[in-house]
Amino acid sequence: MVTPAHTHQDQQETPLEAELRGLAGSVPDPELPVLNLEELGVLRAVHTRGPGRVEVELSPTYTGCPAIETMSADIERVLHEHGIPEVTVRPVLSPAWSTDDITPEGRRKLREFGIAPPRTTRAPAGPVTLSLGPTRHTASPPTAEAIACPHCGSTETELLSRFSSTACKALRRCLSCREPFDHFKEL
Repeated sequence: MVTPAHTHQDQQETPLEAELRGLAGSVPDPELPVLNLEELGVLRAVHTRGPGRVEVELSPTYTGCPAIETMSADIERVLHEHGIPEVTVRPVLSPAWSTDDITPEGRRKLREFGIAPPRTTRAPAGPVTLSLGPTRHTASPPTAEAIACPHCGSTETELLSRFSSTACKALRRCLSCREPFDHFKEL
């Protein structure tokens, strides 16, 4: 399993922890069942704490997210079904979850399901060019990345409502194919 870059682990994941992480990560998101918790990026870590005892670290998509209780119960159920009698799911608020934590596979699944995935918000890693001398800026500042329609791929879209079926999505419409679609907002 790929561990998100923002997760800091003091020890290497054991084979059992990797197996349990795979099981916990396979739980579907209750609000977006097309994604599992690993693809959504909310599963932070799984730790064995002794024989038959496991602790799962889970980050909500936002503080107060009502789905965290369902996610926790579903993780507990899956791990109990696989012979783990004592499962503790611990919410982790720092570092906060970001839409950048959604995996490429998760973004692909959102698009195929008809939901425009969130744009990336983190700056790319690597060197940044700086100029110490005077500069002349004649170009306008860069514009935000356009939101592509998941149906036809057009970037000619418009916002209909800042909120859609869940608080984390906005309702948009494509001006090319005229289809409405959800856009998973950037956080």
